Amino acid sequence: MNPAIRHEIYARLRAANPAPRTELVHHSPFELLVAVVLSAQATDRSVNLATRTLYAVANTPRSFIALGRRGLERHIRRIGLYRTKAKNLIATCRVLLERHGGEVPSTREDLERLPGVGRKTANVVLNTAFGEPTIAVDTHIFRVANRTGLAPGKDVRAVEERLLKVTPEEFRRNAHHWLILHGRYVCKARKPECPKCLIRDLCEYRRKTRV
Repeated sequence: MNPAIRHEIYARLRAANPAPRTELVHHSPFELLVAVVLSAQATDRSVNLATRTLYAVANTPRSFIALGRRGLERHIRRIGLYRTKAKNLIATCRVLLERHGGEVPSTREDLERLPGVGRKTANVVLNTAFGEPTIAVDTHIFRVANRTGLAPGKDVRAVEERLLKVTPEEFRRNAHHWLILHGRYVCKARKPECPKCLIRDLCEYRRKTRV
């Protein structure tokens, strides 16, 4: 795919959604961090349902620790791997209080040192909470990047590096949101909705659907 086509893809996505936002409901970097950790192997909808009640009683590291692991588990028990996630979140809260004054750090190194926080989670927090031009590659973005020909890669790290290399600077800040929303609602895994796709004529996917 040549640079002009990539630019046009992003330009169309931007025109359709000039100010994209994550669908995870949050009101602070800490709430975002918690939501992203919970979203692993879970839908944003299920996370939002859980955090709606959780954040009403605890939404800071100190209040999470006061709630305790068992208390946290009661709020998130319908989310996959909830016991492990609760354990990691309580441990993360202790690290935030002991090393970062209760604040979510704004560097990749510090974020990835938090229990249960990997590269993808760090990228989401850096991008959404701190405005860094990072791209967190999940299953949706991995699929879109490979299927369209935008940034093919064998694994998520390869796709991330490729996207950062080929995405024009003016689009990097929001590329993550545009691509994940496109993959979630249009370029679906089992049956992509190509007829309503606004970049269909630019996409290199050979098995485009007709109806």
